[in-house]
Amino acid sequence: MNDKTGMDMTNPERRTSVLITGGNKGLGLETARRLAVQGWKIFLGSRDEGRGRAAADKLAADGADVVLVPLDVTSDESVAGAVRLVREHTDRLDVLINNAGAPGRAVPPAEATAEEVHSVYDTNVYGPIRVTHAFLPLLRAAENPRVVMVSSGVGSFAVVTDPQQPASAMHELAYSSSKAALNMITVRYAQALPDIKFNVATPGEVANRKFAATDMNHHTGQLTVTEGTDSIVRLATLDADGPTGIFVDRLGPVAW
Repeated sequence: MNDKTGMDMTNPERRTSVLITGGNKGLGLETARRLAVQGWKIFLGSRDEGRGRAAADKLAADGADVVLVPLDVTSDESVAGAVRLVREHTDRLDVLINNAGAPGRAVPPAEATAEEVHSVYDTNVYGPIRVTHAFLPLLRAAENPRVVMVSSGVGSFAVVTDPQQPASAMHELAYSSSKAALNMITVRYAQALPDIKFNVATPGEVANRKFAATDMNHHTGQLTVTEGTDSIVRLATLDADGPTGIFVDRLGPVAW
């Protein structure tokens, strides 16, 4: 398979397929646009169906082969419906990008409650597990299946414990711990399922202490959304002999 051309070389008529959660804006939408340009079939996951339709229509107007997939990663019923919809279009899924995320309210540790942390985990931790579990049969049917987890530099113990990193002074519990949990989950998937590549991407530049401008950070990041998707696209387009169980940003490996 040549994923960079978007075609399955064993079946030139079949496009490489990808499901992107949280695909209606920001990093998810830009990832969809970039992979569509490479000829991929895009399953655009969106919790808000109206916004998802607008995003899918915009991609289609630019020539993308895109299917809107209503998808709330916090709902078992919604995820099951997404699987049924994707199966109507394909018998396999080449790539799953677990991009949907919740920032939480940056509640200081002394004030954080279990309820506050749970609401963030429901999207950032349980969401990727729900979606990955549900789509495993379709992923296993692909020749070179890949799963990309979109994490953050604040999920790295090395980053958070470095006084030179802004994250070390970001005193909250929910978001950073959810991304650390997502990182561990990815490693455990990679170890247990060697036939599927499971990798972690952060949209920032850890060494340069930069992050991508998105709605989640009120567009205060120093990197463009395109630069932010470099690591995601790189992992999504890995060849069959590519790595699994790694954590990267657009510059290279990130310490766990």
